[in-house]
Order: sequence, then C-alpha cells, then structure tokens
Amino acid sequence: MNTIDEHISKDKAEIEAAKAAGDEAKVRHLEGELKGLEEYKAHHPEDSHDPSPLEVFCDMNPEAPECLVYDD
Repeated sequence: MNTIDEHISKDKAEIEAAKAAGDEAKVRHLEGELKGLEEYKAHHPEDSHDPSPLEVFCDMNPEAPECLVYDD
C-alpha cells in the first residue's frame, strides 16, 4: 500500500469478502488490523503513509519494551 487510506479501504473490502465466505477468523483479524489503522490515522492526521504493524502497535502501546527509545 502507498497510503493508509488505501490500506483501510482494502481491509474493509477484505472484511466484506471474508464475511461472505464465512471466514470468521479472518474477519476478526482484519477488524483488529482496521481498528489499529483507524486509531493510528486519528492520532497522526497529517501523516498519510501506510504504517508498519510495529508502528501501529507502538502507537497503541508506547510503553511496550519493543517500543521504548533510549537516548544515550
């Protein structure tokens, strides 16, 4: 994906396809990903790049060990 909006649109389309196919596990996974992307977009309205899963995770969990940044 080039932008977060494209990723959000793709996830919404995939959710509908998974619902039609009856794949509830995929629906839950995509809904979680979509929620994270929408929260990331709300926190960073000026940023349109497609964030990595780590960027989304750290935005939602800044205190997690893998997200801490240390200044030397």
